[in-house]
Amino acid sequence: MNYDIKTIAKVINGKILSSQLDEYCKIKRVLIDSRKIEVAFETIFFALKTTKNDGHKYIKELFDKGVRNFVVSDNSAIENIDRAANILLVDNTIESLQKLSEYHRKQFDIPVIGITGSNGKTIIKEWLAFLLSKHKNVIRSPKSYNSQIGVPLSVILIGEEHEIAVIEAGISKVGEMIKIEPIIMPDIGVFSNIGAAHNENFVSLSEKILEKLKLFKNSKRIIVSSKYKEIINTLNSSDEFANDPKNILFTWGQKNSDDLKIVNTKNENGSTLMTLKNQNDDIYKINIPYIDAASVENALHCFAVMYLLNLTDNNTLKLFNELPAVSMRLEQSEGMNSCTIINDAYNSDINSLSIALDFLSQQKQNPKKTIILSDILQTGLKSKELYSEVNKLFKERQINRLIGIGEDISKSQECFESVKEKDFFLSTDEFLKTDIRTLFSNETILIKGARVFEFENIFKKIEYSSHQTVLEINLNSLVNNLNAYRSIINQETKIMVMVKAFSYGSGSFEIANVLQYHNIDYLGVAYADEGVELRENGINLPIMVIAPEKASMEKLIKYKLEPEIYNMQSLYDIIGVVNKSKHSNPAPGGIKIHIEVDTGMHRLGFDEENINELISTLKNQPDMNVAGIFSHLSAADNEEEDFTNFQIQKFNKLYEKIADSLSYRPLKHILNSAGTLRFPDAQFDMVRLGIGLYGINTTNNKLLNLENVISLKTKILQIKNVRAGDRIGYGANTIVNRYSKVAVIPIGYADGFRRNLSHGKGKVFINNTACLVIGSVCMDLTMIDITSIDAKEGDTVVIFDENHTVNQFAKQMDIIPYEVLTGISRRVKRKYTFE
Repeated sequence: MNYDIKTIAKVINGKILSSQLDEYCKIKRVLIDSRKIEVAFETIFFALKTTKNDGHKYIKELFDKGVRNFVVSDNSAIENIDRAANILLVDNTIESLQKLSEYHRKQFDIPVIGITGSNGKTIIKEWLAFLLSKHKNVIRSPKSYNSQIGVPLSVILIGEEHEIAVIEAGISKVGEMIKIEPIIMPDIGVFSNIGAAHNENFVSLSEKILEKLKLFKNSKRIIVSSKYKEIINTLNSSDEFANDPKNILFTWGQKNSDDLKIVNTKNENGSTLMTLKNQNDDIYKINIPYIDAASVENALHCFAVMYLLNLTDNNTLKLFNELPAVSMRLEQSEGMNSCTIINDAYNSDINSLSIALDFLSQQKQNPKKTIILSDILQTGLKSKELYSEVNKLFKERQINRLIGIGEDISKSQECFESVKEKDFFLSTDEFLKTDIRTLFSNETILIKGARVFEFENIFKKIEYSSHQTVLEINLNSLVNNLNAYRSIINQETKIMVMVKAFSYGSGSFEIANVLQYHNIDYLGVAYADEGVELRENGINLPIMVIAPEKASMEKLIKYKLEPEIYNMQSLYDIIGVVNKSKHSNPAPGGIKIHIEVDTGMHRLGFDEENINELISTLKNQPDMNVAGIFSHLSAADNEEEDFTNFQIQKFNKLYEKIADSLSYRPLKHILNSAGTLRFPDAQFDMVRLGIGLYGINTTNNKLLNLENVISLKTKILQIKNVRAGDRIGYGANTIVNRYSKVAVIPIGYADGFRRNLSHGKGKVFINNTACLVIGSVCMDLTMIDITSIDAKEGDTVVIFDENHTVNQFAKQMDIIPYEVLTGISRRVKRKYTFE
């Protein structure tokens, strides 16, 4: 993108409120997220208003960081900034972003492939980019940018160097695709398939199909598998297309009438060999390194595109055997020597690099940021231009160390003037010959490489070794759940997230980093040591400590933690430490404390009869600042509504009594995750979210569609054939009554897979099939019966995930979900994924 502000104003029909800068200065970048500035002076910020946030809140912050070009829909948002900026006022900033991208698309006369459907869009897009890159300079949507906002951001990335574009589009309701179509304007359309996703927003399947088909209203060809009759029938009966549907439809399948007919398929050694022929009986053979039906379908869509583009030479056909496994997720895990590893080792282009660098920037646990980067291939840019642009990204993200691997990046060393530590290697093998495990210590390392460089071998070398049982935490789903709660929480109400007990077993600073990045207001921990760990890993949010012990009081002051005070003794303890330390280490404004009152749970908290003594003591403590007054609900997740309302009424009374004695109003909060759903009138100044963020709804309230966040998986270590009459496991009290296949998996009661799951009470899942525990659960290992399924050593075993929930697993052990998550030992490897 390279437009001046006058051109942008004309394109989006924006009223120029202020234009005190050079109105012909070139704007090259669009920004919608205030946390992701790359080059401030050449950026224009669109202040988007969505159900989850309002970009206008961040204009002053961006101005202070050097951004000088803004598109707004609320002119009151610019009152507090210096008018030395270009400011455009529009009715709707999302629609304006779409108008700009539509204008940008029209500047390029290149083939565009548009992809829609229920599933497979992103895989098809990535595979097409891989296949086409051998012939042309390709631009594709980053990751899964396919929404009303994602599509415009994708199209704006098209540049003069690009020769073909592959853009995906997703919708969730009627009226969305008609806005996306003129932005993409695809010449060739791919309709991947049709399924149940977003059915709730359409009155019928045909309505959903017709809405998706609107993407192709001006396309020359539309590719559909003939097995999806509903798509073909809807297309043929529609009058919304510029061309006759019969002339633009291109089908593949097993029918003689198909433009490409599948003659034969054969699975062999983990691959699928397919023979196809066209209407002229020309034969084509492709082999793909996958055997699952979805991959076969996706590959055939890709072949159809290549066929229509006349790119079916032998070299291209051979590329199908190299179709890469598409990882749309960054994976974060623990590395050697106290490092954190972010693995994105399967693709490298400047757009996905920017996304990965954003994720790297969120990590505060290590001050040192390192990137291992391969050559960036097939950009169409000259090396100096490309790596100078990459250097800009590094400078903005304050990258400390670069290890460049590849001939091109090695020749461009001088471009990386912003990085202090630099080492270059011509190949991955050359780098692996170094003593790699001693090269890194106390740093966060992003591994980012094109697939041909096989950076997964680097990841294996520096990842911290542990057994094969893994707790996967999906950070996207965590954020989606946070935003789901935000949609029902009053805009002025603050959010505290409880990260006690290792964030319910999911990690400490890893979760806190994400929450800090997404602007929550408070964190809550149980003990001071948990708060200290967060502070030492770069977390600067306010942190409330629920159960401060007398021995930890000095740490509270040193690390600026805010203790809960629940009785007079805890108040006297903190007063003593404050008086002792205020001369040598005075806290500006005094130490902040939180007062808990007992409203009926009878755990911690001041009883009503102690409130007068509390007030009297606080009046004599000028160095004590009451940051909040709160209580705990004991039955917010069940049907005891009368008791919960009683607690809320009592809390109101006690809060007012304490607050009236102060010269200010402390934060007032009583709701947990369940209470936030069921008692919205009691949101007050802040709510406290906990297990709900992980997708676990402990109520019957269906207000939020929460996503699963945590999955526990392991691998089959060994398979044994056991004869009828043989005994299995400790105690020798399980005797099989038939020939059986028994798999041994590396998880036991020391990992949180409890012993009471023994003898068929517990079950796990292989290929979505339940397998019962056989014999007794051991400390480190468990045996399962796999007689009735096809499985091999190394196969994945699911303990719980989005399809087999934590709630269901908890019922097997007769415990609650909280116990499941907090009971997973720290020796189980945590892997964090982010799309």
